[in-house]
Amino acid sequence: MARLRDLGQWSGGKTPSKANAAYWTGGTIPWVSPKDMKVDEITSSEDRVSEAALAEGCVSLLPKGSVLVVTRSGILSHTLPVAVTKTPVTINQDLKALIPKPGVLPKYVAHALRGASRRILNQCSKHGTTVASIETNALLDFEIPLVDLDEQRRIVSELEKQFSRLDEAVANLKRVNANLKRQTAAILSAAIGGQLLARTALQADTDRPEFAPAIDLPSGWSWVSTADVCEIVASGSTPRPEEMTSGTGEVPFIKVYNLGFDGSLDFTVRPTFIRRAIHEGPLARSRCLPGDVLMNIVGPPLGKVSLLPDAFPEWNINQAIVTFRPGPRILNRLLAYWLMSPPGQRRIERTSKATAGQYNVQVSTCRKLVLPLPPLDEQRRIVAEVDRRLSIVHGVEAEVDANLQRVQALRLATLARALAPQM
Repeated sequence: MARLRDLGQWSGGKTPSKANAAYWTGGTIPWVSPKDMKVDEITSSEDRVSEAALAEGCVSLLPKGSVLVVTRSGILSHTLPVAVTKTPVTINQDLKALIPKPGVLPKYVAHALRGASRRILNQCSKHGTTVASIETNALLDFEIPLVDLDEQRRIVSELEKQFSRLDEAVANLKRVNANLKRQTAAILSAAIGGQLLARTALQADTDRPEFAPAIDLPSGWSWVSTADVCEIVASGSTPRPEEMTSGTGEVPFIKVYNLGFDGSLDFTVRPTFIRRAIHEGPLARSRCLPGDVLMNIVGPPLGKVSLLPDAFPEWNINQAIVTFRPGPRILNRLLAYWLMSPPGQRRIERTSKATAGQYNVQVSTCRKLVLPLPPLDEQRRIVAEVDRRLSIVHGVEAEVDANLQRVQALRLATLARALAPQM
């Protein structure tokens, strides 16, 4: 066994002053930060620094073959990112780098760190910090099995052979996921265009509104605006911090990160509540009811759609979300499916306005969104058929996700098995 500190030269990184444009403008030298550490090998980075930053000692250049480890980032709550550089790079202060000494193979160290990632996170994490962090001395004192160079090469070669097969499996699973997304889009497009159920010929459409999608409607369908079929189309408000609570409270307060793109709502993510007096007073206009359709109007991304469940009798929303409360002429699920469909999403995107990198849709625009409206009985049949087909898609998606998790578990098990004889 060998301590990490004994495997070579360790160093940390820096951030050149953002106030000095000469350090960043036209930069060609990779400056790696945690956001770049999503791959096993670093060939480039999102940000780059200039030769001036290097010459003035603001950063240090690490050679090809350095081992990078994230030591400060929220991702450390569950993952230890490790990568090997394929080109000379610089790093920021949230990473540590090892330049291995002769006789130590960079890829071997990287694999050993990944295989021991859970133990490192358990044994070396700092406590009481606002951002998840690794204590440097504890990390450097952590031990990994070390064998001679030829054995290191053999182990790395075998691991890469196995991981190549796993990578191929992951690529196949991701292709299946992409196909499932296309299938979902096709189902929703067919539903709102009248092609999902067996129909007679489409009627000639001579009264298409200005902003209606370029589709002909089946006989008996009509073009309507959301204001025509919804009792309420309104956005929310944001209370003052002292009017909010976290964990438990009186009235659930929904933010954009609680919304899904598939009609789902996840209120387990950072749940926030407001006082009932605020809900019934200053934020009364923001109250929502089970069955309402919600959509975010500030992004990116725009157009996340959720149906409010009956987990609570009332809800409240912030100003980045709009509520559609369907009236008796339209089913809430049909409205949600139209908003989620490709034509609906395109319309939302086209009506948005960009300001300083942020996209917004006006509430007044949301009231004018035009959608095709089938007769109520047909709406029920359409929704039932969409639900049936999407349940099949979601079942396959769940199986794909489970297999992706199995691949990750198998990768860790392979690392543990490869290194176990030396531990």
